[in-house]
Amino acid sequence: MTPQDASAFLRDMAAKSPVVPVLVVEDASTAADMAKALVDGGLIALEVTLRTPQALDAIREMSKVDGAIVGAGTVLTADDAKAAKDAGAEFAVSPGSSDKLIAACEEIGLPLLPGAVTATEAMRLLEHGFTFMKFFPAESSGGAPSVKGLGGPLPQIAFCPTGGVSPKNAQDYLSLPNVACVGGSWVTPKDKVAQGDWAGITALAREAYALRS
Repeated sequence: MTPQDASAFLRDMAAKSPVVPVLVVEDASTAADMAKALVDGGLIALEVTLRTPQALDAIREMSKVDGAIVGAGTVLTADDAKAAKDAGAEFAVSPGSSDKLIAACEEIGLPLLPGAVTATEAMRLLEHGFTFMKFFPAESSGGAPSVKGLGGPLPQIAFCPTGGVSPKNAQDYLSLPNVACVGGSWVTPKDKVAQGDWAGITALAREAYALRS
């Protein structure tokens, strides 16, 4: 899959899911219920970060949930990309990018959302063919004003700001013409996951889905 095709696939996904939950799954036995709760609330694109030993198992379980589009986050290497794809991930998200990672994702047909936070990084990815990028870490890199500033000289690029995004500032990002979606972890608070409060997570997902309107 070319970078152009990857960006087209992911922009289409973002149009359906304005908030992409960034999930750090400690216990894969909760994964299916978590995914169903989020999908029931309208958030169909789920990013499982490769930060725990349970992450790949969580991707396997979530991939079985009807309506879920499950991806892997914190994909840093070609090996990460292959492991994620083998587990059932439909896309990969990286905090940055490298030529090796880009080539690996293209070779195995895994759509990549690469990270960029400066005009130089964004232009480099644009040369590869990417028109959809992760803006990370969003809040500590200038927040919505910085994303807006990139839109002037680089209007062909859309971003998914992630990092410090919350219900308080999500609309600041989503109101920008060059923001397709945002990534955030607030829809799956640890206490609700621990309690198995899936109805509560569905309610948070519904509120997040409504942020675009």
